[in-house]
Amino acid sequence: MTEEEGATGEVPGRSGRPGRPGRSGRPEGPGRSEGPQGPGRPGVALRPARPEDAAAVARIWHAGWSDGHLGHVPGALLAVRTPESFALRAPRRVDDTVVAVVAGEIAGFVMVVDDEVEQVYVAAHHRGTGVAPALLAEAERVVAAKGHRRAWLAVVDGNARARRFYERNGWRDEGLFEYLAASDSGPIRVPCHRYVKPVTSPGAGLPDAGLPATGLPGVIAPE
Repeated sequence: MTEEEGATGEVPGRSGRPGRPGRSGRPEGPGRSEGPQGPGRPGVALRPARPEDAAAVARIWHAGWSDGHLGHVPGALLAVRTPESFALRAPRRVDDTVVAVVAGEIAGFVMVVDDEVEQVYVAAHHRGTGVAPALLAEAERVVAAKGHRRAWLAVVDGNARARRFYERNGWRDEGLFEYLAASDSGPIRVPCHRYVKPVTSPGAGLPDAGLPATGLPGVIAPE
C-alpha cells in the first residue's frame, strides 16, 4: 500500500470477538457515483460487488495485503495468507463488499461488518487517484446507516503509511491491542492499533446517490 492509498490497515482476522456473519441481502442498485461533481474523486463509481467481481477483488486483496503486512505480522500468518486463500475467501465475501469502478475496471474494494471497517484495498495503478478516500467515506456511511455512532478499524503496528492515511482522514489512534487473526490451526495474535472515528447518523445530510438507505452490508477488515 502507499502512503496515500492502498490496503487499509486490514488486520489479518476478525478482532477476537465471537464470529458473526456480518452479511445481509441488499438490492443491486446503480451505486454511488463520484463524477466531475464529486468531492475530488472524478470517475470513481461505487457499487455493491457481484459474484463475477470476486476474482478481481481477490487479486487486489492479496497484493495489497502483502504490501501492507510483509515484515509486520508473524510468520505463521504469512504462511496461511497465500494467493489461493484470498481466491477462496473473496467469493464468500461478495455480499459484504463494495467495489470502486474506474473506466470499467475494478480499482479497489471495501468490506464492513457492523461498526468495523474490515478491508480497504486499492489496485496499485489506481493508488493516489482518490479511490481510497472514496471507499473509506463509503465505509463510514455504511457504519452510520447501520445505526452506529462510531466506526473502528485495526492497523498492524508496523504499517505506518496506512496509519498516516487514516489519521489524515480524521481517524484517531486509541492505542495497541492484539487482533486475533483466524487460521485453520487457531487464532494468531497480531499487534495492531485500533483506530476510531465518529460517523454521521443516517438522514443527517448524507447523499443517497442511489444506494439503499440502510447501507451496504459488509465493507472492510484485515484478514
